[in-house]
Amino acid sequence: MKKILFPLCVLAVTGLVVSCGAGGKKVQNKDKPLVFFNRQPSDPVSGSIDMDSMNWNDKTYYVGFDAAGGGAVQGKLITDYLAGADPAKLDRNGDGTIGYVLCIGDVGHNDSKARTEGIRKALGTWNGTTNPGDAKEGSVTVSGKTFKVVELEGKAMTGTDGSTWNANAATDAMTGWATKFDKQIDMVVSNNDGMAMGCLQASNYPAGVPIFGYDANADAIEAIGAGKLTGTVSQNVDAQAAGTLQVLRNLLDGLTGADVYTKGISEPDANGNKISAPIDYKADSKALLAQNSAVNASNWQDYKAGNRDAGIKQSKAAEKKVELTIYNSADNFLSSSYVPALNYYAPLLNLKLSIVQGDGQNESSCLDKFTNLGNYDAYAINMVKTNSGKDYTDKLKY
Repeated sequence: MKKILFPLCVLAVTGLVVSCGAGGKKVQNKDKPLVFFNRQPSDPVSGSIDMDSMNWNDKTYYVGFDAAGGGAVQGKLITDYLAGADPAKLDRNGDGTIGYVLCIGDVGHNDSKARTEGIRKALGTWNGTTNPGDAKEGSVTVSGKTFKVVELEGKAMTGTDGSTWNANAATDAMTGWATKFDKQIDMVVSNNDGMAMGCLQASNYPAGVPIFGYDANADAIEAIGAGKLTGTVSQNVDAQAAGTLQVLRNLLDGLTGADVYTKGISEPDANGNKISAPIDYKADSKALLAQNSAVNASNWQDYKAGNRDAGIKQSKAAEKKVELTIYNSADNFLSSSYVPALNYYAPLLNLKLSIVQGDGQNESSCLDKFTNLGNYDAYAINMVKTNSGKDYTDKLKY
């Protein structure tokens, strides 16, 4: 009698799911590649990195952008604009004070904190914290003339459903600010483009008042071209999305050490792929961070939608499956910029994505869909709350 041997690709042993890896080797979920992206595992109060999550296994990394550097870029974007502005037009009520209002995305989010800090430091209103309303009097130079700077109000934009970075909340806030402060408002600053565009939707938005966002979303870029938005900051979404997938591809292909965060990123991989934008690696936090750049009326056309990284070509590696979470299906940056970039680069790297999306409020809206883990070769996680890393790694134990 002939013996018939069947290759075993998925095996359940006492409830433990394992799957075939390269060469038929069985890989448990806890040993598979894991990349956190866009929301770095961290303490929402102190901002300290959650290294327990980052050290979940030797194949765990974070891909995002330089948040602190981005805050500084936004601050400089604002002060560069002010340096050449017309004092008579900028100071609308002629009181010698530049008053501004600030849209805060999420008081517990590292990116939001970094942007608020960068703005306040640039304007001299930094008082040691990023809390709403906690700003001191500052000063700024406008065409050679020194003005006092006052943060009239800083407010976290939380929607009626509890979601953060909420554009509708920004519209409502701007409506109230325009009525409350009237000509005291000389400038509007936002932690992201979605809220900035929300402010511009206010029916009583004061005409001609400069407004700054962050993200370089397609609608914001067009708004700069139309003279409605004054400036924004590009966090190089294509570099981030391609970087997230390239790290996963490297790990799935068995790369180790520095090759994981250099091949296809700062130097060509086996297929000749290399991300064009600069990305730095921070060994102490296992993080790859894309660099930021300022966008204004002088260069907005360089950031128009549809410009993908020509450095990413077709991979010849075997197709692998990745389960990926998005914290909020309604998030303007993720839905309009990040996810389209992921969907563009994934086929080039032969990665088949299964994307699950949350509501931006409850971690369970993502966690409950983070299932069938044994069917995937790797995972990419974008959490609702930055301190939820353990909730996801706990599910990967089994």
